[in-house]
Amino acid sequence: MNASSAPGSARPRRSVLYMPASNPRALEKARTLAVDGLIFDLEDAVAPDAKPAARAAAVAAANSRTYGKREVLIRANGLDTSWAADDLAAIAASAADGVVLPKVNGPDDVRRADEVLRKAGAPDHLKLWAMMETPRGILAAAAIAAAGPRIAGMIIGTADLSKDLHCAHPADRAPMLSALQLCVLAARAHGLFILDGVHVDLDDDAGYAAACQQGRALGFDGKTLIHPKQVATANAAFAPSAVELERARRIVAAHKEAAAKGQGVALLDGRLVEVLHVQEAERLMAQADTIAVLERDHVA
Repeated sequence: MNASSAPGSARPRRSVLYMPASNPRALEKARTLAVDGLIFDLEDAVAPDAKPAARAAAVAAANSRTYGKREVLIRANGLDTSWAADDLAAIAASAADGVVLPKVNGPDDVRRADEVLRKAGAPDHLKLWAMMETPRGILAAAAIAAAGPRIAGMIIGTADLSKDLHCAHPADRAPMLSALQLCVLAARAHGLFILDGVHVDLDDDAGYAAACQQGRALGFDGKTLIHPKQVATANAAFAPSAVELERARRIVAAHKEAAAKGQGVALLDGRLVEVLHVQEAERLMAQADTIAVLERDHVA
């Protein structure tokens, strides 16, 4: 397991917003948004003739270090495009926290990207996030997650995945649930973080809220977003609630009291409290603490 996945050590990733790197106003606005992370996009959101300028703008934005504690990632173009090598080389020399690699089909894609990054002088702390959005990628999820020390996480791309599967893409993502769960399993088995895909209907507030709750229930760390109006709902859905935190505190206290009496388990509200419950309670409490630090930074 990656050291950064230890409870409480990771920065929150409840909301990670795609921003077109070709749009200066979007890059500027990103500094004011209460998001946990940003993905400066060089791929889908950028027209072919605008990609070189977008690359320079994304790198300049990352190098400005003016985004506070927000995680800054840059999404490169796919490995099989003519822009990929230049994208990865530029990102390698930037101050970005990570590179997002689209349409990862297998572990060789991760290793190919890592080789380009290393040759361009990328530091070890520049992490790679694999976009899981093709049938081949989903079937190779476990191998992708184990592809090397640079990979830190996975990001679901449900729009491309539904296209390739020829399946419907309803708000509840029912036709793709097996793919989502397979990726969560792979990520957790190898100590990676994993972000849920975007909700494209900006007028469907109820469906979006339900998708956020579903994503958390499935085990995702947060959700990728396409519009600032989606931030608050994701932040609320992927953060421990007041009720959860109160129960977590009671679990920890009950276990501590039992341990003081030499008992291995405690009883709380008629239910056994074991070490595994205490570990999860402590994870939620640590997560709440890191969220509070991040949100104070946003307000400052």
